[in-house]
Amino acid sequence: MLVAAAVCPCPPLLVPEVAAGAAPELDAARTACTDALGVLAAARPDLLVVLGPAEQGVGGRYPEGAAGSFRGFGVELDVRLGVEKASAASGTGDGRALPPSLAVAAWLLERTGWADAPIEGLGVAEPLAAERCIEVGREIAARAERVALLVMGDASACRTLKSPGYLDERAAPFDAEVARALGAADVAALEALDPELAHELKVSGRAPWQVLAGAAQGAGLDGRLLYDEAPYGVGYVVATWS
Repeated sequence: MLVAAAVCPCPPLLVPEVAAGAAPELDAARTACTDALGVLAAARPDLLVVLGPAEQGVGGRYPEGAAGSFRGFGVELDVRLGVEKASAASGTGDGRALPPSLAVAAWLLERTGWADAPIEGLGVAEPLAAERCIEVGREIAARAERVALLVMGDASACRTLKSPGYLDERAAPFDAEVARALGAADVAALEALDPELAHELKVSGRAPWQVLAGAAQGAGLDGRLLYDEAPYGVGYVVATWS
């Protein structure tokens, strides 16, 4: 059963070494993420599942200890999911490295010293249908008596003229509804997100949020919005469910 969830954005810029001189611009987001992970620890879960968007072909499960790296972003920084920091970039037992979203999650967990429960990663492909996302969420919630989720994903990338996806007038209303739904733990609203619109707005978090919605069905959790901003023209939301 799902007992807690934390929703965090997943830009590599969240890692100060990647952001370099621009690192202070996301200090408030980092603080909110740290607070959100504290809610997960306080829930004392039996299992933590880390969800994040992944390209097709690199999705699926990643075991505890799976490694990721930020070397592709010009930084010699390696992480592992739930164990001591990696000394060199490597992948899982089948040779797969963590997708960027799960690498950011691993960095957040290392930063907060997570040692409260076993961890498993799950890369969710962006095209995954809403119905299947919800089914996956239900399956995750049934895996242990006390399950917690760390859900990584960004809102639209079309908030300004300088956004990665340029300006789209639909982006701000979409992001506002996402922030409201995440802050209110509104399962039905997340289930109803339009995958096609989310794709057009370059939303990376749609599928992971709908997995969260499936996992939370019947759990009766309360939500809290900790952060809702759009630096660089991309919507970043931090929220907790407990």
